[in-house]
Amino acid sequence: MRRYNVPRLSSVNKIDRLGANPWRAINQIRTKLRIPAAAVQVPIGVEDELEGVVDLVRWKAIYNQGTKGVEVVESDEIPVSVLELATKKHTELIEQLAEVDDEISELFLNDAHPSNSQLAATIRRATVSLKFSPVFLGSAIKNTAVQPLPHGVCAYFPSPAENKIVAHDTAQPVSAPPVELVPTAAAPLVALAFKLEEGRFGQLTYMRVYQGSWKKGQFIFHGRSGKRIKVPKLDIDEIGPGEICAMFGVECASGDTFTDGTSTYSMAMTSVFVPDPIISLAIRPIGTETPNFSRALNRFQKEDPTFRVHVDHESKETIISGMGELHLEIYVERMKREYGVACTTRRPQVVFRETVTERAEFAYTH
Repeated sequence: MRRYNVPRLSSVNKIDRLGANPWRAINQIRTKLRIPAAAVQVPIGVEDELEGVVDLVRWKAIYNQGTKGVEVVESDEIPVSVLELATKKHTELIEQLAEVDDEISELFLNDAHPSNSQLAATIRRATVSLKFSPVFLGSAIKNTAVQPLPHGVCAYFPSPAENKIVAHDTAQPVSAPPVELVPTAAAPLVALAFKLEEGRFGQLTYMRVYQGSWKKGQFIFHGRSGKRIKVPKLDIDEIGPGEICAMFGVECASGDTFTDGTSTYSMAMTSVFVPDPIISLAIRPIGTETPNFSRALNRFQKEDPTFRVHVDHESKETIISGMGELHLEIYVERMKREYGVACTTRRPQVVFRETVTERAEFAYTH
């Protein structure tokens, strides 16, 4: 996230579990991720008695009531059982912000208490400048304190107009300066396919528009191949900058750029950094291999750049590689569920070789 200057917001889930300790998780964010962080909420109740959270910014108690916690109730009265902890964590939040923001630092040194609006503005300012990460708490399975999380995203993250987005002109050398994109509907279209999904009706492509607008029936150009494509049916008339849409009928790979051909530049968004895989497994279908086996692997590679497949030329095994054991298990399960191909995995075979290890005397004739 530092590589792409992305603001971050943290969420600690499953705080209703036995032995849950969100404060330990927050400390790990500070020490292991090396970024100042503090909770903006305090749980009301512990473990299976979790009822809601205290909003430390607005100083309100938030409860989830009704069927599956869909009814959100706010109260100005903080429960006595958590008042001491909430006060302590509220002070800790201000102390963390004082280390990264001059305005709060001055108030803190003068023993002045910031108002709720000042505190919210400081959290947003520090988050956008990549100096701080607000931490939310909750339990997704119980739908407890889930609703404040998207509210926090809207409150503390920058809008598309505040972000500096750049693209590269493919007609220029790699060393050429990037072209800054302007998030206005009147500018030439620049859109990015950031996710692919195989559905019943073919490939579903998720697109984000960074510049310009996208209208129903419009022709667009694939940035890598230059192919002219007519925009398939859209349920809305127009997609504007900063918006996301999904559509069928567009064949591309994850990370491809699309334009409307009206720009004087040949635009291409910056490619995403793909780390090297950290685990590999040998995979083979149970029973006779069918075309769906290779079809599924090819599709998953197209969807996910971190998922890689190759055939070992010595052991003749098909090797899948990814970012973790769970990552690979999910794709093995998807092969069975979506393509009807049950597979087994194991550690890749290692080819052993012999070599000379020490000096030896021997007689020979020449």
